[in-house]
Amino acid sequence: YISKPAPYWEGTAVINGEFKELKLTDYEGKYLVFFFYPLDFTFVCPTEIIAFSDRIEEFRAINTEVVACSVDSKFTHLAWINTPRKQGGLGPMKIPLLSDLTHQISKDYGVYLEDQGHTLRGLFIIDEKRILRQITMNDLPVGRSVDETLRLVQAFQYTDKHGEGRNTASLVGLKPQRESSEEIRASFQNMQLSRWS
Repeated sequence: YISKPAPYWEGTAVINGEFKELKLTDYEGKYLVFFFYPLDFTFVCPTEIIAFSDRIEEFRAINTEVVACSVDSKFTHLAWINTPRKQGGLGPMKIPLLSDLTHQISKDYGVYLEDQGHTLRGLFIIDEKRILRQITMNDLPVGRSVDETLRLVQAFQYTDKHGEGRNTASLVGLKPQRESSEEIRASFQNMQLSRWS
């Protein structure tokens, strides 16, 4: 999967309270955070979906869109959006909710649990050329971090531009030191010599 073209998908999504056809190629030229959640009207799901939706402008500021997907129907998605947050609903959403009623998209991305009829919490970062750059897979009780997802997208965009690795734990923009193979080998030999002396 990683560094290969992301599996193609298309389907019906709820966008701004309306049903619209959506496909992976709609996001060419942008990064895409594509994540799966098990089911609508469950406990962990609304918190992470709301968190991604509420912070979508931070993603758009770095040329990135976010799409959430589950095996629920488009009608269930719409009902969940139309349910107030205080009653366990999502309320208005700024990101699309894609319906995978046939389970094909979930299977193509390797997140479908046959015995349970829904998905794991998979998150996929796809670059502007539709190449899959990162996969996060969580068991059902634990959601994903918006901050960590933003950091990962920024790290991939940095390496796309500069061709260098980057420690992005704090995103302070420190340039990594590059040593030649000979310098690394000499440093390693010195460490081993000092260890035994």
